[in-house]
Amino acid sequence: MKKTLASATLALCMATTALSAQTTLILGEAGPNRGARAVATQAFADDVTARTNGDLVIDIQWGGALFKADAALQGVSDGVADLGTIIGVYFPQEMIAYGIADLPLLNADAWVGMRATDELMRTDPIIAANLADQDLVYLGTFTTSAVNIGCKGAAIRTAEDVSGLKVRGVGAYGDVFRDLGANMVAMSIYDAYQGMDTGLLDCSQGYSYAVAALKQQEVMTSYTLMNWGQVGALGIFMNKYAYDALTPEQQTAMNDAGVGMADTLGELISADNDAAVQTMKDAGVEVIELDAAERDKLVERGAPYIDAWVEQATAAGLDGAGMLDSYRALLAKYTEERDAQGYPWTR
Repeated sequence: MKKTLASATLALCMATTALSAQTTLILGEAGPNRGARAVATQAFADDVTARTNGDLVIDIQWGGALFKADAALQGVSDGVADLGTIIGVYFPQEMIAYGIADLPLLNADAWVGMRATDELMRTDPIIAANLADQDLVYLGTFTTSAVNIGCKGAAIRTAEDVSGLKVRGVGAYGDVFRDLGANMVAMSIYDAYQGMDTGLLDCSQGYSYAVAALKQQEVMTSYTLMNWGQVGALGIFMNKYAYDALTPEQQTAMNDAGVGMADTLGELISADNDAAVQTMKDAGVEVIELDAAERDKLVERGAPYIDAWVEQATAAGLDGAGMLDSYRALLAKYTEERDAQGYPWTR
Protein backbone atom coordinates (compact mmCIF):
# COMPACT_ATOMS: atom_id res chain seq x y z
CA MET A 1 0.00 0.00 0.00
CA LYS A 2 1.37 3.40 -0.92
CA LYS A 3 0.78 6.56 1.05
CA THR A 4 1.35 9.69 -0.97
CA LEU A 5 2.24 13.07 0.52
CA ALA A 6 -1.21 14.34 -0.49
CA SER A 7 -3.06 11.50 1.20
CA ALA A 8 -0.87 11.69 4.31
CA THR A 9 -1.55 15.41 4.58
CA LEU A 10 -5.25 14.73 4.04
CA ALA A 11 -5.29 12.17 6.86
CA LEU A 12 -3.54 14.62 9.21
CA CYS A 13 -6.06 17.35 8.37
CA MET A 14 -8.97 14.96 8.88
CA ALA A 15 -7.61 13.82 12.24
CA THR A 16 -7.01 17.41 13.34
CA THR A 17 -10.53 18.48 12.46
CA ALA A 18 -12.27 15.39 13.82
CA LEU A 19 -13.14 17.17 17.04
CA SER A 20 -14.53 20.25 15.30
CA ALA A 21 -18.25 20.74 14.82
CA GLN A 22 -18.19 20.19 11.07
CA THR A 23 -15.90 18.56 8.52
CA THR A 24 -16.24 19.24 4.81
CA LEU A 25 -15.35 16.42 2.43
CA ILE A 26 -14.67 17.10 -1.26
CA LEU A 27 -16.27 14.81 -3.84
CA GLY A 28 -14.97 14.88 -7.43
CA GLU A 29 -17.56 14.16 -10.14
CA ALA A 30 -16.70 14.25 -13.83
CA GLY A 31 -20.32 14.52 -14.92
CA PRO A 32 -22.57 17.59 -14.94
CA ASN A 33 -25.01 18.55 -12.21
CA ARG A 34 -28.06 17.25 -14.05
CA GLY A 35 -29.79 13.95 -14.67
CA ALA A 36 -30.75 11.02 -12.45
CA ARG A 37 -27.22 10.13 -11.35
CA ALA A 38 -26.50 13.72 -10.34
CA VAL A 39 -29.68 13.77 -8.26
CA ALA A 40 -28.69 10.47 -6.61
CA THR A 41 -25.19 11.82 -5.89
CA GLN A 42 -26.58 14.92 -4.23
CA ALA A 43 -29.06 12.77 -2.27
CA PHE A 44 -26.11 10.68 -1.02
CA ALA A 45 -24.32 13.83 0.13
CA ASP A 46 -27.43 15.15 1.86
CA ASP A 47 -28.02 11.76 3.50
CA VAL A 48 -24.48 11.72 4.93
CA THR A 49 -25.03 15.17 6.45
CA ALA A 50 -28.39 14.12 7.90
CA ARG A 51 -27.03 10.86 9.34
CA THR A 52 -24.14 12.68 11.03
CA ASN A 53 -26.32 15.51 12.37
CA GLY A 54 -24.40 18.00 10.28
CA ASP A 55 -20.92 16.86 11.35
CA LEU A 56 -20.00 15.82 7.78
CA VAL A 57 -20.74 18.01 4.77
CA ILE A 58 -19.91 16.87 1.23
CA ASP A 59 -18.93 19.53 -1.27
CA ILE A 60 -19.49 18.09 -4.78
CA GLN A 61 -17.22 19.45 -7.49
CA TRP A 62 -19.16 18.80 -10.71
CA GLY A 63 -18.13 18.66 -14.35
CA GLY A 64 -14.57 17.43 -13.90
CA ALA A 65 -13.48 20.52 -11.95
CA LEU A 66 -10.98 18.42 -9.97
CA PHE A 67 -10.28 15.61 -12.43
CA LYS A 68 -11.71 14.07 -15.58
CA ALA A 69 -13.31 10.61 -15.60
CA ASP A 70 -10.14 8.91 -16.80
CA ALA A 71 -8.14 10.40 -13.91
CA ALA A 72 -10.66 9.80 -11.13
CA LEU A 73 -9.04 6.74 -9.59
CA GLN A 74 -5.68 8.44 -9.21
CA GLY A 75 -7.37 11.61 -8.02
CA VAL A 76 -9.15 9.85 -5.16
CA SER A 77 -6.24 7.55 -4.36
CA ASP A 78 -3.82 10.48 -4.13
CA GLY A 79 -6.20 12.61 -2.07
CA VAL A 80 -6.92 15.27 -4.67
CA ALA A 81 -10.50 14.67 -3.49
CA ASP A 82 -11.69 12.88 -0.36
CA LEU A 83 -14.05 10.82 -2.48
CA GLY A 84 -15.21 10.65 -6.06
CA THR A 85 -17.05 8.80 -8.80
CA ILE A 86 -14.96 6.12 -10.53
CA ILE A 87 -16.05 4.48 -13.81
CA GLY A 88 -14.64 0.96 -13.98
CA VAL A 89 -14.17 0.77 -17.75
CA TYR A 90 -11.48 3.47 -17.59
CA PHE A 91 -9.44 1.32 -15.18
CA PRO A 92 -9.82 -2.31 -16.35
CA GLN A 93 -6.88 -3.62 -14.30
CA GLU A 94 -7.30 -1.61 -11.10
CA MET A 95 -11.09 -2.05 -11.09
CA ILE A 96 -11.10 -5.67 -12.28
CA ALA A 97 -13.30 -6.72 -9.33
CA TYR A 98 -15.82 -3.95 -10.00
CA GLY A 99 -15.87 -4.99 -13.66
CA ILE A 100 -18.11 -7.90 -12.72
CA ALA A 101 -21.00 -5.42 -12.91
CA ASP A 102 -20.23 -4.79 -16.61
CA LEU A 103 -20.39 -8.45 -17.65
CA PRO A 104 -23.06 -9.49 -20.20
CA LEU A 105 -24.99 -11.56 -17.67
CA LEU A 106 -28.77 -11.90 -17.65
CA ASN A 107 -29.15 -8.80 -15.47
CA ALA A 108 -31.41 -6.11 -16.94
CA ASP A 109 -33.08 -4.71 -13.80
CA ALA A 110 -31.30 -1.54 -12.63
CA TRP A 111 -32.21 -1.88 -8.94
CA VAL A 112 -31.46 -5.61 -8.78
CA GLY A 113 -28.11 -5.08 -10.46
CA MET A 114 -27.11 -2.21 -8.19
CA ARG A 115 -28.07 -3.98 -4.96
CA ALA A 116 -26.26 -7.17 -6.02
CA THR A 117 -23.14 -5.21 -7.00
CA ASP A 118 -23.30 -3.17 -3.80
CA GLU A 119 -23.49 -6.19 -1.52
CA LEU A 120 -20.65 -7.97 -3.30
CA MET A 121 -18.36 -4.94 -3.21
CA ARG A 122 -19.25 -4.25 0.42
CA THR A 123 -18.88 -7.76 1.85
CA ASP A 124 -16.08 -9.51 -0.07
CA PRO A 125 -12.89 -9.15 2.04
CA ILE A 126 -10.63 -9.90 -0.95
CA ILE A 127 -12.18 -7.02 -2.89
CA ALA A 128 -11.80 -4.72 0.12
CA ALA A 129 -8.12 -5.66 0.43
CA ASN A 130 -7.56 -5.13 -3.29
CA LEU A 131 -9.05 -1.63 -3.02
CA ALA A 132 -7.10 -0.86 0.16
CA ASP A 133 -3.88 -1.61 -1.72
CA GLN A 134 -4.90 1.26 -4.00
CA ASP A 135 -5.77 3.53 -1.04
CA LEU A 136 -9.49 3.21 -1.83
CA VAL A 137 -12.65 2.31 0.06
CA TYR A 138 -15.90 1.43 -1.71
CA LEU A 139 -18.96 3.46 -0.69
CA GLY A 140 -21.80 2.93 -3.18
CA THR A 141 -22.76 2.07 -6.73
CA PHE A 142 -24.67 3.41 -9.74
CA THR A 143 -25.68 1.88 -13.08
CA THR A 144 -26.35 3.04 -16.62
CA SER A 145 -29.37 0.67 -16.57
CA ALA A 146 -30.23 -1.89 -19.27
CA VAL A 147 -28.33 -1.90 -22.56
CA ASN A 148 -30.71 -1.62 -25.54
CA ILE A 149 -30.28 -0.73 -29.23
CA GLY A 150 -31.82 1.88 -31.48
CA CYS A 151 -31.57 1.93 -35.27
CA LYS A 152 -32.33 4.08 -38.32
CA GLY A 153 -33.66 2.21 -41.34
CA ALA A 154 -33.24 -1.17 -39.63
CA ALA A 155 -34.87 -3.15 -36.82
CA ILE A 156 -33.41 -5.74 -34.44
CA ARG A 157 -35.96 -8.51 -33.95
CA THR A 158 -33.53 -11.44 -33.73
CA ALA A 159 -29.93 -11.77 -32.61
CA GLU A 160 -28.85 -12.29 -36.20
CA ASP A 161 -30.43 -9.05 -37.42
CA VAL A 162 -27.30 -7.10 -36.44
CA SER A 163 -25.24 -8.89 -39.09
CA GLY A 164 -23.85 -6.46 -41.65
CA LEU A 165 -25.08 -3.37 -39.82
CA LYS A 166 -22.82 -0.51 -38.71
CA VAL A 167 -23.20 -0.49 -34.92
CA ARG A 168 -21.86 1.59 -32.06
CA GLY A 169 -21.43 -0.77 -29.13
CA VAL A 170 -20.27 -0.85 -25.52
CA GLY A 171 -17.90 -3.30 -23.82
CA ALA A 172 -18.66 -6.99 -24.05
CA TYR A 173 -22.13 -6.18 -25.38
CA GLY A 174 -20.54 -4.64 -28.44
CA ASP A 175 -18.15 -7.59 -28.70
CA VAL A 176 -21.10 -9.98 -28.86
CA PHE A 177 -22.66 -7.95 -31.68
CA ARG A 178 -19.35 -8.02 -33.53
CA ASP A 179 -19.26 -11.81 -33.16
CA LEU A 180 -22.75 -11.90 -34.70
CA GLY A 181 -21.48 -10.07 -37.79
CA ALA A 182 -22.04 -6.40 -36.96
CA ASN A 183 -19.53 -3.88 -38.24
CA MET A 184 -18.55 -2.09 -35.04
CA VAL A 185 -17.91 1.65 -35.23
CA ALA A 186 -15.88 3.41 -32.53
CA MET A 187 -18.06 6.38 -31.61
CA SER A 188 -19.20 8.13 -28.46
CA ILE A 189 -22.84 7.86 -27.47
CA TYR A 190 -22.90 11.65 -27.68
CA ASP A 191 -22.04 11.45 -31.40
CA ALA A 192 -24.52 8.68 -32.21
CA TYR A 193 -27.27 11.13 -33.23
CA GLN A 194 -25.08 12.56 -35.97
CA GLY A 195 -23.77 9.10 -36.84
CA MET A 196 -27.25 7.75 -37.54
CA ASP A 197 -28.38 10.97 -39.18
CA THR A 198 -25.50 10.89 -41.69
CA GLY A 199 -25.41 7.14 -42.25
CA LEU A 200 -22.12 6.48 -40.46
CA LEU A 201 -24.18 4.31 -38.11
CA ASP A 202 -27.16 2.05 -38.64
CA CYS A 203 -27.63 1.37 -34.94
CA SER A 204 -26.37 2.44 -31.54
CA GLN A 205 -26.38 0.52 -28.29
CA GLY A 206 -27.38 2.69 -25.37
CA TYR A 207 -29.82 3.33 -22.56
CA SER A 208 -33.41 4.50 -22.78
CA TYR A 209 -33.04 7.68 -20.71
CA ALA A 210 -29.93 8.61 -22.73
CA VAL A 211 -31.85 8.29 -26.00
CA ALA A 212 -34.37 10.88 -24.84
CA ALA A 213 -31.75 13.12 -23.23
CA LEU A 214 -29.76 13.19 -26.48
CA LYS A 215 -32.92 13.43 -28.63
CA GLN A 216 -31.90 10.35 -30.63
CA GLN A 217 -35.55 9.47 -31.17
CA GLU A 218 -35.49 12.19 -33.84
CA VAL A 219 -33.29 10.02 -36.07
CA MET A 220 -34.23 6.50 -34.92
CA THR A 221 -36.90 4.43 -36.62
CA SER A 222 -36.77 1.47 -34.20
CA TYR A 223 -35.69 0.76 -30.64
CA THR A 224 -35.23 -2.77 -29.30
CA LEU A 225 -35.51 -3.56 -25.59
CA MET A 226 -33.05 -6.44 -25.27
CA ASN A 227 -33.81 -7.40 -21.63
CA TRP A 228 -30.22 -8.60 -21.43
CA GLY A 229 -27.78 -6.80 -19.14
CA GLN A 230 -26.37 -3.46 -18.02
CA VAL A 231 -23.17 -1.52 -17.42
CA GLY A 232 -22.91 -1.13 -13.67
CA ALA A 233 -19.28 -0.57 -12.73
CA LEU A 234 -19.51 3.06 -11.74
CA GLY A 235 -19.80 4.33 -8.20
CA ILE A 236 -18.40 6.39 -5.35
CA PHE A 237 -15.09 5.50 -3.70
CA MET A 238 -13.25 7.25 -0.86
CA ASN A 239 -9.60 7.88 -0.13
CA LYS A 240 -8.69 5.26 2.48
CA TYR A 241 -6.79 7.65 4.75
CA ALA A 242 -9.66 10.12 4.73
CA TYR A 243 -12.06 7.27 5.51
CA ASP A 244 -9.88 5.91 8.31
CA ALA A 245 -9.73 9.38 9.89
CA LEU A 246 -13.53 9.36 10.36
CA THR A 247 -15.11 8.14 13.55
CA PRO A 248 -16.76 4.68 13.44
CA GLU A 249 -20.16 6.38 13.57
CA GLN A 250 -19.27 8.60 10.62
CA GLN A 251 -18.00 5.61 8.65
CA THR A 252 -21.29 3.83 9.29
CA ALA A 253 -23.18 6.90 8.11
CA MET A 254 -21.13 7.02 4.88
CA ASN A 255 -21.72 3.33 4.20
CA ASP A 256 -25.44 3.43 4.98
CA ALA A 257 -25.88 6.45 2.72
CA GLY A 258 -23.98 4.54 0.03
CA VAL A 259 -26.37 1.61 0.25
CA GLY A 260 -29.29 3.99 -0.12
CA MET A 261 -27.93 5.34 -3.42
CA ALA A 262 -29.13 2.20 -5.20
CA ASP A 263 -32.71 2.79 -4.05
CA THR A 264 -32.60 6.47 -4.97
CA LEU A 265 -31.16 5.95 -8.43
CA GLY A 266 -33.30 2.86 -9.02
CA GLU A 267 -36.47 4.89 -8.58
CA LEU A 268 -35.23 7.83 -10.63
CA ILE A 269 -33.77 5.87 -13.52
CA SER A 270 -36.78 3.54 -13.78
CA ALA A 271 -39.09 6.52 -14.15
CA ASP A 272 -36.72 8.21 -16.63
CA ASN A 273 -36.48 5.05 -18.74
CA ASP A 274 -40.26 4.57 -18.84
CA ALA A 275 -40.74 8.19 -19.83
CA ALA A 276 -38.04 7.92 -22.50
CA VAL A 277 -39.69 4.87 -24.10
CA GLN A 278 -42.98 6.76 -24.22
CA THR A 279 -41.19 9.72 -25.82
CA MET A 280 -39.88 7.36 -28.52
CA LYS A 281 -43.35 5.96 -29.17
CA ASP A 282 -44.79 9.46 -29.37
CA ALA A 283 -42.11 10.32 -31.96
CA GLY A 284 -43.16 7.37 -34.13
CA VAL A 285 -40.26 5.08 -33.24
CA GLU A 286 -41.18 1.38 -33.32
CA VAL A 287 -40.42 -0.07 -29.89
CA ILE A 288 -39.61 -3.78 -30.08
CA GLU A 289 -39.26 -6.22 -27.17
CA LEU A 290 -36.72 -8.89 -28.04
CA ASP A 291 -38.11 -12.40 -27.73
CA ALA A 292 -36.68 -14.32 -24.75
CA ALA A 293 -35.28 -17.03 -27.01
CA GLU A 294 -33.40 -14.42 -29.05
CA ARG A 295 -32.20 -12.74 -25.85
CA ASP A 296 -30.88 -16.10 -24.66
CA LYS A 297 -28.76 -16.30 -27.81
CA LEU A 298 -27.08 -13.05 -26.76
CA VAL A 299 -26.51 -14.37 -23.24
CA GLU A 300 -24.94 -17.53 -24.67
CA ARG A 301 -22.69 -15.50 -26.97
CA GLY A 302 -21.55 -13.47 -23.98
CA ALA A 303 -20.31 -16.51 -22.03
CA PRO A 304 -16.72 -16.41 -23.40
CA TYR A 305 -16.34 -12.81 -22.20
CA ILE A 306 -17.51 -13.82 -18.75
CA ASP A 307 -15.00 -16.68 -18.73
CA ALA A 308 -12.26 -14.26 -19.80
CA TRP A 309 -13.12 -11.97 -16.88
CA VAL A 310 -12.85 -14.91 -14.44
CA GLU A 311 -9.38 -15.71 -15.76
CA GLN A 312 -8.28 -12.07 -15.53
CA ALA A 313 -9.66 -11.66 -12.01
CA THR A 314 -7.96 -14.86 -10.87
CA ALA A 315 -4.67 -13.73 -12.39
CA ALA A 316 -5.00 -10.48 -10.43
CA GLY A 317 -5.17 -12.41 -7.16
CA LEU A 318 -8.96 -12.39 -6.81
CA ASP A 319 -11.29 -15.37 -6.54
CA GLY A 320 -12.81 -14.89 -9.98
CA ALA A 321 -14.98 -18.02 -10.02
CA GLY A 322 -16.11 -17.53 -6.44
CA MET A 323 -16.98 -13.88 -7.06
CA LEU A 324 -19.03 -14.80 -10.12
CA ASP A 325 -20.94 -17.47 -8.17
CA SER A 326 -21.59 -14.98 -5.36
CA TYR A 327 -22.70 -12.29 -7.80
CA ARG A 328 -25.14 -14.60 -9.57
CA ALA A 329 -26.55 -15.66 -6.20
CA LEU A 330 -26.99 -12.00 -5.21
CA LEU A 331 -28.77 -11.24 -8.49
CA ALA A 332 -31.15 -14.09 -7.70
CA LYS A 333 -31.57 -12.85 -4.11
CA TYR A 334 -32.59 -9.33 -5.09
CA THR A 335 -34.75 -10.57 -7.96
CA GLU A 336 -36.67 -12.68 -5.45
CA GLU A 337 -36.94 -9.72 -3.06
CA ARG A 338 -38.29 -7.49 -5.85
CA ASP A 339 -40.80 -10.14 -6.92
CA ALA A 340 -41.98 -10.75 -3.35
CA GLN A 341 -41.97 -7.19 -1.97
CA GLY A 342 -41.77 -4.86 -4.96
CA TYR A 343 -39.22 -2.08 -5.23
CA PRO A 344 -38.36 -0.21 -2.01
CA TRP A 345 -40.05 2.96 -3.28
CA THR A 346 -43.34 1.14 -3.85
CA ARG A 347 -43.55 -0.71 -0.54
